[in-house]
Amino acid sequence: MVRHTVPKTSCSGPAPAWTVATLSHARRSTDLETPERNGLTSSTRTPSPRVDTPSLTALAEAAAQQALPVDHDRIRRAVREILLAVGEDPDREGLLETPDRVARMYAEIFAGLHLDPAIHLQKTFTQQADEMVLVKDIEFSSCCEHHLLPFTGKAHIGYLPNGKVVGLSKLARVVDAIARRPQVQERMTEALAELIMTELQPRGVGVIVEASHSCMTIRGVRKPGSMTITSAVRGLFRTNPPTRAELMSLVFGRIG
Repeated sequence: MVRHTVPKTSCSGPAPAWTVATLSHARRSTDLETPERNGLTSSTRTPSPRVDTPSLTALAEAAAQQALPVDHDRIRRAVREILLAVGEDPDREGLLETPDRVARMYAEIFAGLHLDPAIHLQKTFTQQADEMVLVKDIEFSSCCEHHLLPFTGKAHIGYLPNGKVVGLSKLARVVDAIARRPQVQERMTEALAELIMTELQPRGVGVIVEASHSCMTIRGVRKPGSMTITSAVRGLFRTNPPTRAELMSLVFGRIG
């Protein structure tokens, strides 16, 4: 993985691999996508046994109804203790409902912990495509696991099909599912590349993530405007420099 940061961010370093939990509440089947380009034929690969998982919309609704496997009472108690610890009065009018709001917020922004992102890559279409497929500027919001502050930005995903393609919106859904959890940007980038390489088995995958981290813009070094760029490449994007250069030029534009 290649990582470029200006200036260096505090959200780096080793961390345990991301995990996916199954969900027993608010389940629904993922809608199969209609082919978005002419000449595609449906070809669903038989997936390994997997518990069906809901969409992020369903998870957000479940969070509001406190139907997710999240301990809301424990979060409420913890938030009240934090308010007391910083010298606030949790019983004043403006803060009375804050612990409950925070509990529902965490259930929503960490909804990806209860999703299997691979479910979005099971429906594929047989298509002979020799050139790169690139989806740029996929906006996302995630949460730094070091300070529990948001980092937001865009993901760019390119892959070289190997006889089949996936619906374009599914790549955006994968980004959403993986983004909604506490993590570091480096791991998020690697997770996206590894998942797509494993599930689609293309000739190559390239993932670039650009993000602004509030843990270094509103606290600590306080450098607003700084951006962190991470990349992860697999297959031909790693072994063939011209292919990797083409990806970078399509994402960032040609220099000179």
